Amino acid sequence: MKEKPAELVIICFLLLHGFVAALNCDSPTRKALYHALEKELLPEKGVLPRNNFTEPLEITIGITVVGILGVNEKAQTLTIVIWQVLEWQIDGLSWDKDKCGSERISIPREMLWVPDVHIGEFMDEDTSPKTPYVYLYNTGHVYDDKPVRVVSSCRLEIYSFPFDIQKCSLTFGAYVHFVSDIQMIQGPTAEEILEESRQVIETNGEWELVGIRVASFTLALHESYSEVQYNIIIRRRPFLYVVNLLLPSCFLITVDLFSFLLPPQSVDRSSFKMTLILGYTVFLLIMNDLLPVTGETTPLINVFFCLSLALMVTSLLETVFITNIQFSSSRYSAVPNWLSILVLQYLAVVVCLPRKKKSNRVTVVLNQSTREPAMNPNINSISKSDLESFSSDETSVKPPPTPPIPLLPSSHPEPALDELKRLSRDLTAIRLQIDNHFKETNSSQEWQMIGIVIDRLLFCLYIIFIIVSFITIIWIWIWNNSYSV
Repeated sequence: MKEKPAELVIICFLLLHGFVAALNCDSPTRKALYHALEKELLPEKGVLPRNNFTEPLEITIGITVVGILGVNEKAQTLTIVIWQVLEWQIDGLSWDKDKCGSERISIPREMLWVPDVHIGEFMDEDTSPKTPYVYLYNTGHVYDDKPVRVVSSCRLEIYSFPFDIQKCSLTFGAYVHFVSDIQMIQGPTAEEILEESRQVIETNGEWELVGIRVASFTLALHESYSEVQYNIIIRRRPFLYVVNLLLPSCFLITVDLFSFLLPPQSVDRSSFKMTLILGYTVFLLIMNDLLPVTGETTPLINVFFCLSLALMVTSLLETVFITNIQFSSSRYSAVPNWLSILVLQYLAVVVCLPRKKKSNRVTVVLNQSTREPAMNPNINSISKSDLESFSSDETSVKPPPTPPIPLLPSSHPEPALDELKRLSRDLTAIRLQIDNHFKETNSSQEWQMIGIVIDRLLFCLYIIFIIVSFITIIWIWIWNNSYSV
């Protein structure tokens, strides 16, 4: 009996496209189906399951994030657990589900060819439990689902720690097969993966999943490789660090700020600031393990701690300087003119401490000799009001009259005259000492005023630092919570 030409053409066409006869099952049982598959698959499990060498085998991949175990800032690694799903088609394999009794069957992974799909960012061995079985459908479709514990490299940006958001990538692709042999195909969309991951995720620790992005591309080296990259976007929960790091630090800085209300000349102020610095240093040593350790970038919180400690030390040094001025300024030389202009005329206005006006007290000198040095016009001993009150008291209260003393003949006037001259020299020396004392007092007052201006300036810098730090922390926190993919 001769075959018709049309039937021969159809048979040849089907053979060229990988069509073979369906599996023959002895009975509609799983055992019979397994034995039939064993005869069909085992001899060919070492080769790529395709008949046409001109088209690559398509591997569809999908993942689901099950847990975020942690991020190691020092090692720059991310540890997560995912479900990895691979799907592909075995050319020429099929069976009748009615004759063989099942539409699908689970078979050992060793019975068929499995693609060499790996994660490019792998940094450690996969210690997840092994799944020895895969699903095989009657159409030749293979469904491979297994858990994977991924320790992958990740370029961490910790500048905004603890309000940081990290983006880590997982790149899936064949390790050996080129793009002409295996083509990686994206399975579920990024939105579907994110929704399913949020439903099944088991961890509720320091990190939370906020987004997933998917991209397919071809890696061109000496040969081209097909890859699918998943960008896992995670956000740190900052509440632990805010409570344990930021709030105590802010409290200590605020206490140091209020220490400026203590008198500068008080020794207790210096002791109080030294105690604060010691407590803050111990606090940083205890909480050092909570801070990230990396050599690439310096976290903003570390800068905040350094500035806080620097302000505390500066405040202590300024207190020591002011205390020294209060007790030893009388031994200082006169204030330099440039320092007086800079501090008392400019900085004093900036910190709202205008220079005090000169007093209207004047000096009254009776019987001043021309040979004596002139009095300092800034030295004030008796005010005009004091003179007026003295004059009124003198006119209102008159001493009782005394009888006149008869004058004795001035036979020997020299001792009295010598006594008056000696008394005049003593009064002149006393007045010169008083002049020098008031000159030193004016210089001491200027030094003390400089100390007060510097104290007020540091107080204002403290307030500005606290306000800027507070606004920065609140802004970064709000930005962290409002982040969207």
